[in-house]
Amino acid sequence: MTDKHQLRAAMRAMRKRLAGLDAGAAGRAAEQADALPPGRIVAVYRAIGSELDVDALSLALGRAGRELCLPVVIERNAPMIFRRWSPGEPLELDEAGVPAPFPLAEIVEPDLILTPLLAFDAQGGRLGQGGGYYDRTFAALPKALRIGFAYAGQEVERLPVEAHDIRLHGVLTETGYRAFA
Repeated sequence: MTDKHQLRAAMRAMRKRLAGLDAGAAGRAAEQADALPPGRIVAVYRAIGSELDVDALSLALGRAGRELCLPVVIERNAPMIFRRWSPGEPLELDEAGVPAPFPLAEIVEPDLILTPLLAFDAQGGRLGQGGGYYDRTFAALPKALRIGFAYAGQEVERLPVEAHDIRLHGVLTETGYRAFA
């Protein structure tokens, strides 16, 4: 089994390369928004570094009548909360240093959580940054659909999965939506 630290480093480099090769990937992924499973409240994220940008997808989801929210880290070792958000609304940095809605925004529970990732596999495995924020949140919200948002090139044959790792229900890439069994 590959060491997760080494795998993360390799997949960060791969994602950065993919981001540099295909500036239109986020737009093509957004065109697939209608293929996502139903859900009235959808959690998106603010892309950092080479993460696939969700701006175009957020706009497409809003046009389709879906309500949006963003994750907020209020405590480092606790599940994230979600605050209602619309594209263009101001943001501030949360406890993890990630842009998030102001505390005045309503706290909501998403039906569908779009998550960034470093790698995924066909079994729904997800390799994140290693902070555990999404796994803790997935465990706290078991009814929410967990959908990765990534470049198709981030797929690997099989990821090492540990007991605390929670599998995705599907993934949306620039080539379309795919549900996992």
